[in-house]
Amino acid sequence: MSAEFVDTNILIYAHDGGAGHKHEKSVELLMRLLEEGSGALSIQVLTEFYAAATRKLNMRGEEAEEVLRDLEGWTLHRPSLPDLLSASHLHRRHKISWWDALILNSAIELDCAVLWSEDLTHGQEYGNVTVRNPFRER
Repeated sequence: MSAEFVDTNILIYAHDGGAGHKHEKSVELLMRLLEEGSGALSIQVLTEFYAAATRKLNMRGEEAEEVLRDLEGWTLHRPSLPDLLSASHLHRRHKISWWDALILNSAIELDCAVLWSEDLTHGQEYGNVTVRNPFRER
C-alpha cells in the first residue's frame, strides 16, 4: 500500500472543532490513514502545525506536543540540502509556492501516491503523486 502525504492544513482542521465540514473530513481522513498505517508527513508539516496550533487555535504548547507525539508512527520525511534543491526545481517548473514545493518534494521522496491538500490543484499530477482535496465533493 502506498503512503498518502498530509499537508499542514489537514492537521489544523482536524484540531479545529469550529471548522465544521472541514473538521469532520479531516478527522475522517486522519483516522483512516492511522488505521491503515499509510499516513506520511514531513518535518515541515510538523513545525507548521505546531506554529499554527499554538497561534491560531490557541492550543497550549503541551497540547500541540501531544499531537506531534501521536503522529510518531507515521512515515516522516526529513528534508536535506538535496531535497531543498529539488524543491527549488519544482517551485520554478510548476510555478507553485516555495512552501508547496517543499511539501510536494517530500511526498515525491516518500513515494506517495496521494498528497492531501487544499492548497494545490485537486487532481493535479506531479509524476506519481496526485493532489487530492479532501473537502471537495467527488
